[in-house]
Amino acid sequence: MTTVQATLWVVVMLVALALVFDFMNGFHDAANSIATVVSTGVLKPGQAVVFAAFFNFVAIFVFHLSVAATVGKGIADPSVIDVHVVFGALIGAITWNVITWYYGIPSSSSHALIGGIVGAVIAKAGVGALVASGIMRTVAFIFVSPFLGFTLGSLMMVAVAWIFRRTRPSSVDSWFRRLQLVSAGAYSLGHGGNDAQKTIGIIWMLLIATGYAAKSDAAPPTWVIVSCYAAIGLGTMFGGWRIVKTMGQKITKLKPVGGFCAETGGAMTLFLATMLGVPVSTTHTITGAIVGVGSVQRASAVRWGVAGNIVWAWVLTIPASAFVAAVAYWVSFTLF
Repeated sequence: MTTVQATLWVVVMLVALALVFDFMNGFHDAANSIATVVSTGVLKPGQAVVFAAFFNFVAIFVFHLSVAATVGKGIADPSVIDVHVVFGALIGAITWNVITWYYGIPSSSSHALIGGIVGAVIAKAGVGALVASGIMRTVAFIFVSPFLGFTLGSLMMVAVAWIFRRTRPSSVDSWFRRLQLVSAGAYSLGHGGNDAQKTIGIIWMLLIATGYAAKSDAAPPTWVIVSCYAAIGLGTMFGGWRIVKTMGQKITKLKPVGGFCAETGGAMTLFLATMLGVPVSTTHTITGAIVGVGSVQRASAVRWGVAGNIVWAWVLTIPASAFVAAVAYWVSFTLF
């Protein structure tokens, strides 16, 4: 077998591994899109995952590939990327996703991937090979996205309470059961638009590093884009039910009006971040929005202990996935 053939097979296997991560991203983060609409009883679980998966894929026609460009070219110096770095990054991200899914912790698949890239790159070339501006912008949005979700969700809740203050509760509930379909669709659209692009970015990074794409290319190949959006949609259809329970019921009890406000506030945050090309966490965003909606009702409506455990998972995501990625890089480099 020639070197070119060997490299091609390695690239094919890494693309497959990236799509496995993408599928797990959808599986792991399905709760972000459907937890509120399921917990309020607007849709049955089976209906909700198909609904969310559809909008995950439709996002391919809505958003530009600005997030993919950030992940592919804005986190690490492209010249240090090789197959071992990509392997380490994906193993780090997948490992953290499996651990947090098993324990029902709504952590960030996005930041697990970013942490994986950071850990593998540092293991190969040191901190100097990282792009500081891209890293800092991503880290900043660990705090900005839940804060925006919290603020927009709570403001939506206050506005709705004032607008419908003279309306019978039964009528409000009936209206927002319908409107929650709109907000859930919008959030799923934002979820697909931001999260699928992260896998597009790492596959693009791999293709550039191995010579199957040019650095000057304005966009990755069409087959990469379509396969990544399809993979995240399929993952969402299978749903991570352990996390749905945490997101939909353990943080605070939601009614349709609260679900609508949380999803709308979260969707607005995701749309903004995607347009800016920032790879944010859909988990952080919807958690902040749910907490914001719950706190408007009363502070005691939020189970702050559960929310605190979730925040600890957020803090640990990047360093934990980075550590696993660094180990995986060394194993790959040593053995192959």
